[in-house]
Amino acid sequence: MIEIFNLSTGYGKKIILESFNLKIYAGEILSIIGGSGSGKSTLLKCIIGFIPVMKGEIVIDGQEISKLTEKEMNEVRKKIGLVFQHAALFDSMSVFDNIAFPIRQSRGKMPMTELEPIVRERLKAVDIEEHIWKMPDELSGGQQKRVGLARALAESPKILLYDEPTTGLDPITTHEVDQLIKRTRDDFNVTSIVISHDIPSVFDISDRIVFLYNGELVQIGTVAEIRNSEHPYVKKFVQTALRAKK
Repeated sequence: MIEIFNLSTGYGKKIILESFNLKIYAGEILSIIGGSGSGKSTLLKCIIGFIPVMKGEIVIDGQEISKLTEKEMNEVRKKIGLVFQHAALFDSMSVFDNIAFPIRQSRGKMPMTELEPIVRERLKAVDIEEHIWKMPDELSGGQQKRVGLARALAESPKILLYDEPTTGLDPITTHEVDQLIKRTRDDFNVTSIVISHDIPSVFDISDRIVFLYNGELVQIGTVAEIRNSEHPYVKKFVQTALRAKK
């Protein structure tokens, strides 16, 4: 679904990722972990075209994006849904209008008889349809995360990008969000990329895990391979994270 070849990118003259290569397969849940400043968010921003490709190529669903115009990139972005760290809902909009927002942006004005069934279907998929007319400040943190996911699913994307989906959640809600990520992959057949520092959560949901260190991919593998890694930094990171959760 996504192929990255010899990618170099960063901010201004500062290179964050250099000669970076990665293949992400259709339908998998790929988690990206590593310390602060390792390049996780930079990689996500480059995939969605928020920062430029300085060198190399990114191919999304068969289309190379590095030289696309903004208009052309907007068409690619329709294949991608973003689930933000803190839900990032519009406070002044109801749950309904938050979900409807990307649909209206993409399709223009729609009659309620067409729009409401789509919104309800997306909310039903994340088990929160009963809150359709509430405002974001009437919802718990976990409920806001669900609305954020429903909004990301609004236009039936092929790819979902999750930025720290369990940050700030209690263990029970974290487990519910993890199950929702897996169920969403299965129900919507989406390719999921998850950035997270929550190692138990990553181990619960991932098909494969990428470990970044100082902008370099130092290891990629299954949960078992990362859990039992002999790479000194990966091993220390994982063991420290697991101890902190106990």
